[in-house]
Amino acid sequence: MSTSTLPLPDGPLLRTREVDVVRDGRYLLRGINLTIEPGEHWALLGANGAGKSTLLGLLGAVSHPTRGEVDVLGRRLGRVDIRGLRAHLGHVNPRHPLRSPLTVREVVLTGLTNSIEPDLRREPTAAELARADRVIDTLGMAAVAGATWPNLSQGERGRALIARALMPSPRLLLLDEPATGLDLTAREQLLDSLDLLRHQHPELASVLVTHHLEELPESTTHALLLRDGECIAAGKVDDVVTTELISACFGHPIRIARHDGRWTARAAARRVPTGERGGQRAL
Repeated sequence: MSTSTLPLPDGPLLRTREVDVVRDGRYLLRGINLTIEPGEHWALLGANGAGKSTLLGLLGAVSHPTRGEVDVLGRRLGRVDIRGLRAHLGHVNPRHPLRSPLTVREVVLTGLTNSIEPDLRREPTAAELARADRVIDTLGMAAVAGATWPNLSQGERGRALIARALMPSPRLLLLDEPATGLDLTAREQLLDSLDLLRHQHPELASVLVTHHLEELPESTTHALLLRDGECIAAGKVDDVVTTELISACFGHPIRIARHDGRWTARAAARRVPTGERGGQRAL
């Protein structure tokens, strides 16, 4: 159950209009327009420094725009207590500062108070404990629910943090490069968990930041491409994640393919001078 009630907006969960973010005279974002409806799962794609995390900070009510309008769950940033608003957003950062030797279940329960330590002044209710077990199971963590944080793999920590973010029943889940540092198996387990989560909660919307197409879950519905703080394209994923647009986004020829619902990307092969073929160079 949510820690407090917040009526859902009749319209989009998120909307930005002509948003600029300027710091030290430099545009980090310029003219960003984005609308996210319930049940949509967006990918924010772009090279390092493109503005992805800056935009995610606006969508998560962590920061304010320099110019333009940002509506989060129907509330306009600058006119609402953002601390209360954040309680209804699941913001997952793989660089979470947790250090204590808490168990997975204890980590997940801290999502009720958005803290990094359990609140010793209150005991979780039976309903909250049951919810924690459900989200732990959904994220494929039931077998390690009693394991302590220092003994978890990087992939297990990432899934535990997603389970933690789900505890307040958020309307929106924000994922900042959740596959960072994961090996192939851990990445695939994470993406399978996200696909299952989205299937089980069709009303949930999500935004996932990455610069690797291989890290997009099959359930991704929409995408926004950023380059140097500006939107290259935004819309349904099949219309946006194309060879032409991804190449423009990353400033390099890239070939896109999709197999079994997942994407791959390869840089176009450079032409090798005749004298360099076979590992030898003409003298």
